[in-house]
Amino acid sequence: MKDLLLITPPFTQLNTPYPATAYIKGFLNTKNISSYQMDLGIEVILELFSKDGIQKIFKKKIDIQNSSENSQRIFALREEYIKTIDQVILFLQNQNPTLARQICSMNFLPEASRFNQLDDMEFAFGNMGLQDKAKHLATLYLEDLSDYIVENVDSDFGFSRYAERLGKSANSFDELYFKLNDNQTFIDDFTLRILKENLDLVQPKLVCFSVPFPGNLYSAFRSAKFIKEHYPYIKTAMGGGFPNTELREVKDKRVFEFFDFITLDDGEIPLELVCENVLANKSNEESDFKRTFLLENGEVVYKNNSKRHDYKQSEIGTPDYSDLQLNRYISVIEVANPMHSLWSDGRWNKLTMAHGCYWGKCTFCDISLDYIKIYEPISAKILVDRMEELIQQTGETGFHFVDEAAPPALMREVALEILRRNLVVTWWTNIRFEKSFTQDLCFLLKISGCVAVSGGLEVASDRLLKLIDKGVSVDQVARVTRNFTEAGIMVHAYLMYGYPTQTVQETVDSLEMVRQLFEMGILQSGFWHQFAMTAHSPVGINPEEYGVIQMKQEILFANNDIDFTDKTGIDHSKFSFGLKKSLFNYMHGINFELPLQDWFDFKIPRTTIHPDYIHDSLLEDDNFSFKANSKLVFLDKNVIAKDIIKTKKGNSWELKQIIFHLKTNIVKIELEKEKGDWLIQILEDNHIQNPKKITLQQLKTQFEENFEDFELFWFSKPIQQLKENGIILSL
Repeated sequence: MKDLLLITPPFTQLNTPYPATAYIKGFLNTKNISSYQMDLGIEVILELFSKDGIQKIFKKKIDIQNSSENSQRIFALREEYIKTIDQVILFLQNQNPTLARQICSMNFLPEASRFNQLDDMEFAFGNMGLQDKAKHLATLYLEDLSDYIVENVDSDFGFSRYAERLGKSANSFDELYFKLNDNQTFIDDFTLRILKENLDLVQPKLVCFSVPFPGNLYSAFRSAKFIKEHYPYIKTAMGGGFPNTELREVKDKRVFEFFDFITLDDGEIPLELVCENVLANKSNEESDFKRTFLLENGEVVYKNNSKRHDYKQSEIGTPDYSDLQLNRYISVIEVANPMHSLWSDGRWNKLTMAHGCYWGKCTFCDISLDYIKIYEPISAKILVDRMEELIQQTGETGFHFVDEAAPPALMREVALEILRRNLVVTWWTNIRFEKSFTQDLCFLLKISGCVAVSGGLEVASDRLLKLIDKGVSVDQVARVTRNFTEAGIMVHAYLMYGYPTQTVQETVDSLEMVRQLFEMGILQSGFWHQFAMTAHSPVGINPEEYGVIQMKQEILFANNDIDFTDKTGIDHSKFSFGLKKSLFNYMHGINFELPLQDWFDFKIPRTTIHPDYIHDSLLEDDNFSFKANSKLVFLDKNVIAKDIIKTKKGNSWELKQIIFHLKTNIVKIELEKEKGDWLIQILEDNHIQNPKKITLQQLKTQFEENFEDFELFWFSKPIQQLKENGIILSL
């Protein structure tokens, strides 16, 4: 029996829990408020994709004669699906790895239309291994079943979303309300049975639904309706990404037939105050609330009358993943691309380096909202403390930092703290492609466990990047992606087309920039999406400044995506297929030589970008610039040194030979004996375990107390060798 039940409604991710309830549970622990959390989505998926669930799917009466050829094939092979489903799910839960050989035999899984995309299987998976190939095949098998469900059983089904169209910019509540008052769907039957089992087990006083996306909205409302009908004494609340962005203007009273409270923005203080109201059984009129919608005297009111401040990030506790069935999540590989697999393959502990965005200027972004606007980083020590706590709790050493854009300076300190503690972790995050990501910083991030970064290149056009206020240029992005790639960190770029005032020529030129980035091998993955105008972005707030005409509608329910017309009159959607098809080829390292025109079935202008633009932008070299304030990190103090004598033309002199045994190679340098002894002492005094870092100017001062001409020493061939091999990093 717990006071609160925290629920992530269907559907979000298959491979790892969405972290919102874990964050809230961690905070509630600090307040001694008892709670239980569940990912209703993964539990429904596992019930649905089981022998019993698949049998129920095939028992549903359908007009098979008038179904698609694909559905007819799947139905004909139904016994094969029923026979194999449990073993495939166990395999995707990493509990049955030997099944990979059978799956890869190509004579084990029943195959329908999803398997038609396997022409380049050997090419795509030649470097990915047997387990990944089997995961991809098993994913196609599940997607075939999903296609059957969508066509014949429940048209709203989707693995990572359910009835998403009902939540997307639903200015009116009418359609969703009508569906909620219609008969339960096939998926609802699974959802509500599992919900009932948990309600009876936990016996909560308050059920809190975290709704991150439009694809979670319907199930949250359907579940809340079930609670109101069968457990009327239980209060319900909703928070999370969807209400934070879409329900800031909710006026429809019918929403509160399902939810007693809807909270906005950071959930800690609002939920704590709601808890005080519910657990003390106080009336709404006599309670204080923070950023909370509720019904009072039959009217929707927004109450923000509490004088209490939001908690600092250091005070909200460590996310708590207990209660969640961590060993039952399934790893899938939908696309034969190692970067894409990070989203869907493997379990990741989710953490945030900083609240909000340190840049906070991009004109397409919701920078007027607190989750972007209020920037508050966490200290590296607290962050790595939390990482160690989560490793102890979950047994997982993989971390996904879900920042809007992780701050480079904090990433550096986190990497150093990981190395000081000798932790073995794997991590990735979102970034801005800014010049702070030097070769040395990227190398440091790599050796601390960073395997990938994703960042917004958006429109690969300097004019539009300036209009977006991105704070980067295309050639800067090229140098940063080069630095990450050379360090062995994969790079994914978010790409955008159809930004206000974007011309056809700029779209073509943007594609050419992207082509060159992939051809140079400095970008490994990307995704094009069409610009969408949101209500809380600078473009949405002041559309006339960006050449956009907003199509206004009365808002009674959701308000985020805004319909608009661009004064250019260009139909940007016609570029979608060509941009995505070309990108698919580039990600596979093929067809760079094809003219851009070949990707489109309509006439486009020739690109104005020089074919060597990206190549030439990488030629700039600052290896020999003296940056006095840069901080130095010495990564190897375990050196082998010996005195040697060199003789030439009858002259002899003493040298110090210093040998560094790195993980993959050996680096040997020779210096004058006195300078060699000095360098060895510097390495010992300023090793990475020393939290106080020396600057290049301080090193110069120490050197010149004993020798002359530091620059000649610093840029000498032996020291360059140490810098090139990451033994000395300048940050």
